[in-house]
Formats: sequence, C-alpha cells, structure tokens
Amino acid sequence: MPNDFNQQIIEEFRANGGRVGGPFEGARLILLTTTGARSGRQHTTPLGCLPDGERVLVIASAGGSPHHPDWYRNVLAHPRVTVEDGVFTYEAGAAVLEGAERDHLFARAAEADQGWADYQARAGRTLPVVALTPLPGPPRPNASSWGAALKLVHDAFRRELTLIRGELADSGPGALGAQLRVNCLTFCQNLHGHHTNEDAGMLPAVAEQNPELAPVTERLHREHERIAALLDTLRDLVSAGDADPAAVLPEFDRLTTELESHLAYEEEHLIPLLDAATT
Repeated sequence: MPNDFNQQIIEEFRANGGRVGGPFEGARLILLTTTGARSGRQHTTPLGCLPDGERVLVIASAGGSPHHPDWYRNVLAHPRVTVEDGVFTYEAGAAVLEGAERDHLFARAAEADQGWADYQARAGRTLPVVALTPLPGPPRPNASSWGAALKLVHDAFRRELTLIRGELADSGPGALGAQLRVNCLTFCQNLHGHHTNEDAGMLPAVAEQNPELAPVTERLHREHERIAALLDTLRDLVSAGDADPAAVLPEFDRLTTELESHLAYEEEHLIPLLDAATT
C-alpha cells in the first residue's frame, strides 16, 4: 500500500546523500528494495539499521505492530535485495538470524536503544533480526562525478563521526556498550578500507597523471599513516572488555581532529581534478 510518509523520506534520503530531517534526523538509515512476495514488484522501504562489520542489521519491528512488515515477508520469499546507504547502491543477501545469534544481536540493539525493547513488548511477537550482506561486485556510487562521489564518502564518515561521538558522550559510567563498541570498530574498519583503496588506486593514478601534484599525494599518504596509527590505538582501546566511554572519547576526538583536517585537504586538491576528469 502506498505510504506518503515513507515516500517523502525516500525522496529526501536520495536527494541529500542519506540525510533526512524530522523525527529521523541523525538516525542511521538505509533504503531497502525488496521483491514483492506475491506481486513480484519492487518495493523500497526506509529502515533504521545497525552497523555490524561488513554487514548491516535491520529489525522487522513495524513500529511495534503485532504483524510482520511487508518487507520482511518479501525477503523470506526473495532474499536478494538492493541496499542504498546514501553513498552507494549495492546488491545484498538478506538472512533472517535465528536462535542465540538473533537473541544476542537483538539484546545488543536494545541495550543501545530502548526503543527496540519497547517495540518488542508492544508487538507481542519475536521481532526478526535480518542481516544484509553485500554480494560480490562493486557498489554503484550515487553521484554524478568522481569528485561528487568522494565528497559523499567523506560526508558519510563525518556523519558517523558525529553519531559515534554523541553516543560516547551520552554513555554513562561503566563499560562501553556492546553496540557502541561495534559502531566504533565498524567505523575503524571502513575508514581503514577506504584509505587502503585510495593508497592502492586513486592516489597512484593521480600522481602518475599529474606529476605536479606529487607533494599533495605524498602528504595524503603520510596522513593515511598517521590516521592508521590513531585507528589502531582506538581499536585496541575499544576492544578491551572494560573500555570506559570516558577513556575512549579523548582518543576518538584525536582521530576526529586529524581526519577532519585530512578530508578537507583532500577535497580542496582532488575534487576539482576528479570533476574535470569526469566531464
């Protein structure tokens, strides 16, 4: 059934690189496109999501309804789905998690956000947890040029920095929450992967085609090394079972300061070049 509210979120999400306002401002969202179990037609649904390493978790809460949402029934029938994260669109396999794994991950989500537990209590059913794992193949950037794609990636990292810092600041005393730990580790993994790919591909190509930019690419390589060291420190700290948010926050702020400077420098020098190459 058409849903004007969902359609408004979808349009805003696509127009703003994954950012939306209103009640979902600052939330982690994806657009999930499924194949109708009966109709065979494509249906796109905005969903809250949770980072989980290389995969993304979604919960079939339907706002606490006693009935499973349509998108969940669709993935049972057709587990190949399309995911939009604001930066990339990619194909994924949807797997409904069962038993202890489902219970552990739902508890982790509810610890981070009481709303999931409230939905569970209201629904009177076990809320399914679905893991979305990217299928082999490169994701499609949601941008009109390579420069715009780079800016989208950078803005996604900036947005996640803001979210995690807020989560760290809002955490009470004691050990780091399990989902917050995963959020931090997933961010570290994704940023390291992004810089590794730049070091292996984009930066050597830029240096080869534009020898005058050698000082720029050399500086970016050095900054990647410094950021990698900060990521290692943060990972070690977060991975400790008794990690305290108050101890993690200063290290996270050090990483943020270094990364913000790096992203701004890279955008200043490479986006005009990448956009010129696209035209």
